[in-house]
Amino acid sequence: MRLPHRHRIALPAAVALATGMLMVAAPGATAPRPAVAAATDPVLTADIDRLLTDPRLVGAMAAVEVVDTGTGEVLYTHNSQQLELPASTMKLITSAAALDTLGTDHRFTTDILADGRRTGAVLQGDLIVRGGGDPSLRAEDLDALAQQVADSGVRLVTGSLAYDASRYDDVPLGSGWAWDDEPYYYSPQISALTIASDTDDDMGTLQVTLTPGAPGKPAAVHVVPADTGVTITGAVTTGSAGSDYSVDVTRRHGTNEIVLSGSLPADNGPDDEWVTVDDPARATANVLAAALRRHGVHVLGRTPVARTTPAGARPVASHDSATLGDLLVPFLKLSNNGIAEHLVKEMGRVKADDGSWAAGLAQIGDFLHSNALDTTPARQADGSGLSRYDLVTADRYTALLSYARHQPWFSTWYEALPIAGNPDRLVGGTLAGRMQGTPAQNNVHAKTGSMSGVDTIAGYVTAPDGRKLAFTVLLNNFAGARPRSVIDQIAVRLAGGPSAPAALRAQVDRVPGAETDAGQHGVQGRMWD
Repeated sequence: MRLPHRHRIALPAAVALATGMLMVAAPGATAPRPAVAAATDPVLTADIDRLLTDPRLVGAMAAVEVVDTGTGEVLYTHNSQQLELPASTMKLITSAAALDTLGTDHRFTTDILADGRRTGAVLQGDLIVRGGGDPSLRAEDLDALAQQVADSGVRLVTGSLAYDASRYDDVPLGSGWAWDDEPYYYSPQISALTIASDTDDDMGTLQVTLTPGAPGKPAAVHVVPADTGVTITGAVTTGSAGSDYSVDVTRRHGTNEIVLSGSLPADNGPDDEWVTVDDPARATANVLAAALRRHGVHVLGRTPVARTTPAGARPVASHDSATLGDLLVPFLKLSNNGIAEHLVKEMGRVKADDGSWAAGLAQIGDFLHSNALDTTPARQADGSGLSRYDLVTADRYTALLSYARHQPWFSTWYEALPIAGNPDRLVGGTLAGRMQGTPAQNNVHAKTGSMSGVDTIAGYVTAPDGRKLAFTVLLNNFAGARPRSVIDQIAVRLAGGPSAPAALRAQVDRVPGAETDAGQHGVQGRMWD
């Protein structure tokens, strides 16, 4: 695997405005909250201050805040108004704004429409699949749509199968996303018509399964979804049992050529890799075209073609996604970047009739400002935290976490957050392997975030006396070993109280995953959570 590498890029204000970033705070935002003069819990202050002297943080930047959400009392603060790269903790802001703006019952609808005259089983015109921004659409959903078309009686389409992704704009990648991340599942192209390769809702990706053969022979290759129109080149060879693993699956820039290389040990078992596709709307239409053929619907014209659905087109079939409340589980538990960006563009589309990052980020700014959550300056360039332009303070996160507890959507949001130490992947999420065997296990509900030189967490912990605390830890600009155990020890201290023995806090260092950077598929990548 390639090592993670990114570089911070200076961004002139004019460029930021042109790309539609949410800069600093919304116009007329509240002034930053005055710095807390003294900590209200001196024992806690001494404990966390000691943890922040970890030698891995020498030269790094750390921002920490702990707040009692019941009283609003700040129990600990350290650089809480210092701007830091948030990584995927940015998803807290995006998800809260989406719940408030769209509602927990919001769904994404994919339609198939007929543009032309229908005579018996013949449609004299085009069949159009219109994307509704569904980030969870899968091949089986397209197959069900094709079945609906066949059940409607259409057997022959004299025109083409067209695809319409105009609900969102045609900007596929976010500002500040690294070009060399494009092949990886966590950096998918964003489109109103896209297809997910798995139940994790990794839209705009392919799952490539490699099964070793006899030593010296190529590994067998199976791709899901099939029929997207990509080309597979290269091969992965099968090495002897116990040999080195050196598989690489990537996509050639600007193409849909998936390139395989490396070697897989004969005793490895099937190996799953994920890679993004170029132009996911067209790839999705290709999958639908194959499904239509299987269901006996023949399209005579050139397929597929991009076009906007005309006003007079008639509905033939439709598919609704799960509710936003349900989609929060893969979104937050597994830190799904694509869902975050779909929600940004969906907010823009629903509220401003503009499915763009600029319009969606403006809606997030309105949400923060109208609820007095823009307590400090910040900058938001995307919904996921993948951008290196994002900057947030610990103070802003604790303000959001405190506010959320009193909202009607809170329980849905709270349960969708990763839960420390819970081994169930769709419960523990990115915290499944962390803080096991400590007072934080099944206690801490929090969103994690990490990139090269960045490790963060923000969420809730119940103190031994029953108080619900909001806490944020943002660690930036470390160049050596990842100081993840510092984050976990802070959470354990909050969960266990001052009587938690030092040996128990030190146990965090031995928890699986405390120093590894595993993505949602358990594969080391370049952006992690």
